[in-house]
Parts: sequence; structure tokens; C-alpha cells
Amino acid sequence: MLVESCKRGLMAGLKTTWTLGKVIFPVTLIVALLQHTPVLPWVIKLITPLMNLIGLSGDAAIPLVLGNFLNLYAGIGAILTLDLTVKEVFIIAVMLSFSHNMLIETGVALKVGVKLWVVLAVRIGLALLSAIVINLVWHGGSETAKYGFIPAKEEQASGALPILLDALQTALLGILQLAIIVIPLMIIIQILKDKQWLAVFSKWMAPVTRALGMKENTSTTLAAGLLIGLAYGAGVMIQAVEEDGVSKKDVTIAFIFLVACHAVVEDTLIFVPLGIPVLPLLLIRLGVAIILTLAVAAIWKRADLAKRKEATYEH
Repeated sequence: MLVESCKRGLMAGLKTTWTLGKVIFPVTLIVALLQHTPVLPWVIKLITPLMNLIGLSGDAAIPLVLGNFLNLYAGIGAILTLDLTVKEVFIIAVMLSFSHNMLIETGVALKVGVKLWVVLAVRIGLALLSAIVINLVWHGGSETAKYGFIPAKEEQASGALPILLDALQTALLGILQLAIIVIPLMIIIQILKDKQWLAVFSKWMAPVTRALGMKENTSTTLAAGLLIGLAYGAGVMIQAVEEDGVSKKDVTIAFIFLVACHAVVEDTLIFVPLGIPVLPLLLIRLGVAIILTLAVAAIWKRADLAKRKEATYEH
């Protein structure tokens, strides 16, 4: 049973690495090559004043744009090609952890009935607010970031062939690091699925779900999003919402929590190769998600009570 789970997890990991690698490899290669053309310097110069407001250099716009339009892996692939400080990488990581893969993950939220403006306001708002706060509060991290297997560049490559080889090396190392993280992760997720531990985890989540202002039947949706993520867990969450009869209010509150904090294992571990402190990153996501969810649930409850009182007076 365990061997079969590991085999299926290995195949799923290889398939996921192949699927994501098809995005990361060309993105990393193109961005690495564009650095030697006038295109990126022009874009960077154009938006540098805006990025400076949140403590980032103009280069940081590249991983932010790619991470939001494609996925976290594309954003990380772009980071690997840039010389950034630890503080900049941490700010980008926090922003991307709140706001990434917008096209696919927003589609999942819309599929279960969450309004578009809620998703966009929460994700983009949290990303910008977190960047401003970290920039103002944290005065360290000025040293240059070192990216896992990627050695710090002491000099820029020159000439067409060296530039191409340098870009290919960066892209291939990015894929290697992706495989090292994704394959074991998919094996663990497959074991969790086969052992029915996801269902057990859902039961454990029931008290937490109630404490966050939702009914217990929302716990499977919340557990799937927390463990697997919005994109990979989409099928599980959509099925859970339909079969468990989750109310529109509870699914909206659940997704407000999940857009701030989901795929806690994967979306934390993939930042390890960037050399940033990932525990604070996880705690920030979790803390913000809890506070935001409690606040929204309390406001929603108060509004419901006010409506009931008005209805009572009218009768």
C-alpha cells in the first residue's frame, strides 16, 4: 500500500515537475536573456518610482508580474536571475505568497461562488500592505541574497554564447530545485490521500472552523485548501462545497482565509532555495489569515443581526 502510494506520488511529482517546468524553464531563460537587452532596463526604469514606495528596486517588478500572471514557480524563476537583497527577496516572497497564480486560483474561487472583487481586493490589498509594513518595520536584510544551488555572480557574462550558456544553466538549476521540492511533496500528498488522512485532518479542523466563524461542514474545504492549495485542491474543494452544502457566507469566509493562506507546505518550502527565513513568512500568512477571517466573520455576523432586528421591527 505504502509502496504503491509512493509510486503514484513519484509519478505525480514527475508529472507536476514536467508541467511546471515547461513554464519555469522558458520564463527563467527568457528573463535571463532579456537582462542583456535594452528591454528590461527600460521597463525597470519606468516603474522604479512605484516599486520604491514598497521598498523594492525596479527589477522586483519582473517576479511580481510573472508570479501573479503565471505562478509562484515562474516568479521564483525570475528571482533566481536577479541580484536582490535578502530584504527585497523576503518582501517579494511575502507579496507573492498572498498574491500569485491569479488567473487560475481566482477562477477556482469564482467557481465556488466567491465574488471577483473580494478575491482581488483581499489578495492585492494584502500583498501591498504587507510590503509597506515590512519595509517600514524591518531595517535588516541588506546583504545580497544567495539562492540555494545558484552561486552569487561575480561578473556578468559577455558575448552571445556565454550569455546563452549562463541563462541555460540558471534555468536548468531552477528546474532541478523545483524537482527536489515538488517530488517528495507530491509523494507525501499521495500518502495523505490514500490513507484518508485528509478526511481525518478535516475532523481536526472542525473546532478551528467554528472558531473562525464558519460551520463545521466548511472544514473539508478549509483543510483541502490549507494542505493542497487552491489550484491543486480545486477539485476537492469544489466537490466539498457541493456535497457538504456549504453556505455562500461560509464559503466566502473560507476563501478569504485561503486566499491569504493556502498550500502551507508547498508555498512555504518552495521559498527555501531563495535563502530567506521561511518560518516568519508562514507565520505572517497564517496570522494575517486568522485576523482577517475573524474580522470579516464578526462584521458579517453583526450585519446579519442588524438585518434580523430590522425585519423584527417591521413585523
